[in-house]
Amino acid sequence: MPVLDSPLLAETGALTRFAGRFFREGFRPRYEVPELLYQCYVVGYQSLPMVGITGFIMGMVLTLQSRPTMAQFGAEAWIPTMVGLTIIREMGPIITALIFAGKIGSSIGAELGSMRVTEQIDAMEVSGTNPFKFLVVTRVLATTLMLPVLTILADAIGLYASYLAINLKGVTTLALFANNVLTSLTFGDVLPAFIKTFFFGFAIGLIGCYKGYYSNKGTEGVGQAANSAVVLSSLVIFVIDLLAVQITGLLGLN
Repeated sequence: MPVLDSPLLAETGALTRFAGRFFREGFRPRYEVPELLYQCYVVGYQSLPMVGITGFIMGMVLTLQSRPTMAQFGAEAWIPTMVGLTIIREMGPIITALIFAGKIGSSIGAELGSMRVTEQIDAMEVSGTNPFKFLVVTRVLATTLMLPVLTILADAIGLYASYLAINLKGVTTLALFANNVLTSLTFGDVLPAFIKTFFFGFAIGLIGCYKGYYSNKGTEGVGQAANSAVVLSSLVIFVIDLLAVQITGLLGLN
């Protein structure tokens, strides 16, 4: 039965069991609060420069690319509205999550893979420490909590870059720009975009930890763990985004 022997199904089943173990062990004492706070700092601090630069470029490019087309129809006043909706609803969460997956997902996969290769995880088990709670749970929670914060920062930086781009060939005030953006946003625009970032962060952390925690022996396995963590995380981000669009459409929030 080739369907049952599919590597994709086997990988999906193993990842599901890994997620089930996270929910079984993640909320039981003892809680690794200091390590969780440290991982939140590391995850957020390491990603902030790249996320900020990407958000700035995203806002500038969207504005500069859309301005000629909008000018043909005399609709330049709608640029803040269009850019604001594009960044907050879709581009901000997706681009930030992909940057986060490339930066943090690969880092987690390589770090845990190196610990597996050097038998540090085995040493933790022998010493009585629960390596799953200390290494996996803290990192998954950190990515889940920090990606929404980074997305908000990227959205804000992208909108400010859009304001600067508009002023390159025109004049507008920051108050007017902000008013145009905020009046065009609705509850259905902001809330779904914010909620799905938690799922993006959870998927990135879970996949990175899974690939690193069960990496193959040897230095080649470490590289494969980091690479496959990024690839699979990026694919899952698009799948989650597609599901989020369908669900918000069914709820009438689009």
